Amino acid sequence: MAVVGPTASGKSRAAMEVAADRDDVEIVAVDAFTIYRGMDIGTAKPSPADRAAVPHHCIDLLDPTDDVDVAWFQGVARAAIADVQSRGHVPVLVGGSGLYFRAVVDDMRFAPHDPEVRARLEAEWADDPVAAHAAVAAKDPAAAERIEPNNLRRSVRALEVMELTGDLFSDYSDTPYASVVGDLDVVYLEPPTDLTRGRIEDRATRMVEQGLVTEVAAIRERFGTLSTTAAQGIGYAEAAAVLDGELDEADLADEIARRTWAYARRQRSWFRKDPRCGEPVRDVDAAAARLRAALS
Repeated sequence: MAVVGPTASGKSRAAMEVAADRDDVEIVAVDAFTIYRGMDIGTAKPSPADRAAVPHHCIDLLDPTDDVDVAWFQGVARAAIADVQSRGHVPVLVGGSGLYFRAVVDDMRFAPHDPEVRARLEAEWADDPVAAHAAVAAKDPAAAERIEPNNLRRSVRALEVMELTGDLFSDYSDTPYASVVGDLDVVYLEPPTDLTRGRIEDRATRMVEQGLVTEVAAIRERFGTLSTTAAQGIGYAEAAAVLDGELDEADLADEIARRTWAYARRQRSWFRKDPRCGEPVRDVDAAAARLRAALS
């Protein structure tokens, strides 16, 4: 089972309403940032009370100084799913990170990296991005069709992967929507636009009132500089800018809401493309009802 949707849609609340009434349901968080310890307010992480009432997985696994990628998360989340199932319980995936969700449930492969190979290719093609694109087209026309001729970074990445693996770069981008974790029922929660925007604005205000800036200052004091990944978390970059004197705290909630809404729009676009999501449900009660029916 999975409950997915954009930020502030209420998917976590829907899952908790159902899971709290059962003793065989455990929640697997599918989120790029709740995996970080100490990043609580800005990620709207499940409360200690919720986590005591219902087992949660894939939360508080890393320090904010650690980088993470989707390939790592794929392995961790699948291991959590297997663990839940080994005890005869039902894992319910809950989250809004579309790529992370697909990485867990679909047969996505992730190409390796080699900084030395990439640096060599970048130097080789630095003065002629179009020629780099032509080199991609000669080996993998399907990949070249998806890359702008002047996009040196993407062309180099394609050449890097093909050199390292011997595979076509396009082999890593065309993954069918076909679950590899068994039968997958997906509840897609997408409230009306005005309601979502209002919730996002309210959430941003609450984050600031609850002490997001203080939380980021504490993270810096405890852990030091955030990793590249952790620093990208919505709210954390903005709160850091306040601490660094680059953003007025009076504008913090508005800036968080603006960026969150842009992300929510991308989330909606991502999930609407997934045929498993089907017709969206518009409110938390409907999502909970769908989840209960699927679990019965």
